[in-house]
Amino acid sequence: MAIHPRVRTLTEAFLHNVDDAAPGLVQGLYLTGSVALGDFRPHASDVDFVVVTARRATDSDRDALRRAHARTRAQIPHPQFNGIHVTWEDLADDPGVCGPVAAVAGGRFRERSTADVNPVTWHVLAERGVTVRGPLPVELDVWDNPASLRAWSFGNLDEHWRRWRARAGRLVTPRGLAALGSLAPSWSVLSVSRLHFTLRTGEITSKTRAGMYALHTFPERWQRIVNECLRVRRGTAQPSLYRSGPARRRAALDYIEMVLDDALSPRPA
Repeated sequence: MAIHPRVRTLTEAFLHNVDDAAPGLVQGLYLTGSVALGDFRPHASDVDFVVVTARRATDSDRDALRRAHARTRAQIPHPQFNGIHVTWEDLADDPGVCGPVAAVAGGRFRERSTADVNPVTWHVLAERGVTVRGPLPVELDVWDNPASLRAWSFGNLDEHWRRWRARAGRLVTPRGLAALGSLAPSWSVLSVSRLHFTLRTGEITSKTRAGMYALHTFPERWQRIVNECLRVRRGTAQPSLYRSGPARRRAALDYIEMVLDDALSPRPA
């Protein structure tokens, strides 16, 4: 797979910086998320990574990783470089038993985090991970369990996205105000659509393809908000399908509530 030039520059800078800070520590670097799924959008996407280290990070290793990420971020602020640092042994086992690892989330280095330590990351790496350093994913022993992927997707909708919807529904909150813009509605609408797709198919798709899936899956009344979110995702110069931010926010919140209800409702036997 051809890697976008910005992604290539970013990963090369990180490897240079981490090899300088801790020679031999990083044995593998794989890209997941939108890069692996063929949907990287420079104006909207992060670069999601899985770094494989020679050992579970020690205090000195975490210091070196922190410095390498800080230097990389200073050199290349965008796109954000977010992901996890694990061992080969971690990848061969259920992410549910991995525990917190050194990670970068929202551009910030965290010494102990479970963000992205989940069956989705493991599945995308196993099936479609993009190799920057290390053996190809097909040569790796990466744990991948369909039942766990479905269970995690269901739980993420039921817990994370129900809370997200409730908080975004209150206007005078950081999340509610963010939903007045264009990126937050697009990201959230397409994200819940992806999870709905996974629950129905057992597979993972990109945000853009999730939008196309939604257009063919849900009633016509939802097509306007889905098309609006696809417009934002694609970064086109076309005008908004909504006359105001509040109107788009309301439509996005209603759509998310509909998807949650549909995905989490018991299915007929």
